[in-house]
Amino acid sequence: MSDESKSYSFEYQRRVEFHETDLAGIVHFSNFYRYMETAEHEFMRSLGHPVHRQMAEAEIGWPRVSASCEFRKPARNDDILVIRVSIDEIRTRSVRYGFRFYLDPADAPIATGKVAVACVKFENGGISAVPIPDQIRSDLEAALAAAKS
Repeated sequence: MSDESKSYSFEYQRRVEFHETDLAGIVHFSNFYRYMETAEHEFMRSLGHPVHRQMAEAEIGWPRVSASCEFRKPARNDDILVIRVSIDEIRTRSVRYGFRFYLDPADAPIATGKVAVACVKFENGGISAVPIPDQIRSDLEAALAAAKS
């Protein structure tokens, strides 16, 4: 199955704001990373899980361990971006997401991105990778399975 024909478990829309554009009138590339993070957070909220939460005595979070984005066509002020989030892989302590950005979902994406996040606990001033909690893992796996059907 090609990347273009994959089903997606979550779709997020947002309007491009003027302050997100550069002197050429197009969205500055750095904003696509912000859009990916916001879409990921909205996806996690849709599963009932805030990105940072208290679990037992520790706070759990999801820092980025890698991120990339490829740009094909510009987006401009007042455009509506459709951002599709897919789960590419669930590991013991991390999740890899794919992102596709559209101005018109019937057309090819204007940009594609990837983000890998690690599940960590913040405890006693330190940070360490931990296995993804069972309920979060279960909900992520259900979303992944739904996207494949």
